[in-house]
Amino acid sequence: MKHQPFSRVFLIVLDSVGIGHAHDAASFGDQGANTLRNIDIQVGGLQLPNLASLGLGKLDDYIAIKPLDASLPHFVGRLAEKSVGKDTMTGHWEMMGLYIEQPFQTFTETGFPQELIDEIERKSGRKVIGNKSASGTEIIKELGEQQRINGSIIVYTSADSVLQIAAHEETVPIEELYHICETTREIMMKPEWKVGRIIARPFIGTAATGFTRTPRRHDYALSPFANTYLDLLKNNGNDVISIGKINDIFNGKGITKAYKSASNTIGMNHTIELAKQDFHGLCFVNLVDFDMEYGHRRDSHGYGRALEEFDVQLGDLLAELGPNDLLMITADHGNDPTYKGSDHTRENVPWIIHSPRLVGSEQMKDGDTFADIGATIAANFGVESNHGLLGTSRLRELK
Repeated sequence: MKHQPFSRVFLIVLDSVGIGHAHDAASFGDQGANTLRNIDIQVGGLQLPNLASLGLGKLDDYIAIKPLDASLPHFVGRLAEKSVGKDTMTGHWEMMGLYIEQPFQTFTETGFPQELIDEIERKSGRKVIGNKSASGTEIIKELGEQQRINGSIIVYTSADSVLQIAAHEETVPIEELYHICETTREIMMKPEWKVGRIIARPFIGTAATGFTRTPRRHDYALSPFANTYLDLLKNNGNDVISIGKINDIFNGKGITKAYKSASNTIGMNHTIELAKQDFHGLCFVNLVDFDMEYGHRRDSHGYGRALEEFDVQLGDLLAELGPNDLLMITADHGNDPTYKGSDHTRENVPWIIHSPRLVGSEQMKDGDTFADIGATIAANFGVESNHGLLGTSRLRELK
């Protein structure tokens, strides 16, 4: 590298913004999926001038995003996932150097086995209702009044490796809900039931006034099975700041400070404000609305609007970046809203790199693992990557 290391790296994960089916997509039933391109077609051309200025148009044939729009210095390419899976935890853990041989359990199509439900009821002393894949806001609209009156607990899942338990705060006290989730986490350490996260989802309200989820959500996640690039960065004295669900995904391992966010907009606001402050290390951001609000709900137009709203805030972030800052934008999997079902899709992801200090623009060679991201960040901060982690640093390619 012809310059001094960057003092700050901003890594933004556009949750589920895949850019075309992976080489092994057929084995996942996802041949032909292409989240970004198919949304672009559905809306008649996405208006993403800031992403276009960073070279997004070089990655596919988009209607309104052209390679000639790439006016800012950048390096851009595609990354394939090496691990066996297409869920959030697998994508993020691989990004930070881990290889996942066994995908995390999901129960999207079937709900949880009756044996597991029986065990949760026995240990909690409360009846389980729900037990299906659902939107959190929709299931409390459907079952919230029943739960509030009879004191049951609502168990549901999604396309991710997760079991969520919702309960009205006046019916199931918050500490009891937390205890139920802790107990459920212990129960679900069996290999056949092991999911990535158990989530407590307290809510308030009535059927007449409407139900609202409260901020007292709590995640009980699996910890990474080995140290990741985040741990190496932290142990080397760097800040590792998480925004959004990053802290939950890594169960706090390798994180020095965490900011929660209730939406893409809030997450980007945190990121922009952080860019105005002084820190040394990594700011790791997940923007989950693309996946949670639009991908799983197969809402192409809502997804498109969310991308355009992000692009506006991206412009605000770009204005705050200085020559000692490096920005990376990527994704963790796909979730093509035009595709069958409501599951994630096995796709390649973009890797966009920018700094005001870089010169020119270049399309990088495609990578065979998301972990090239973590390896590059670690190399920037002088952290040796010979710890059995995946990934090859591309830092020398940047100029």
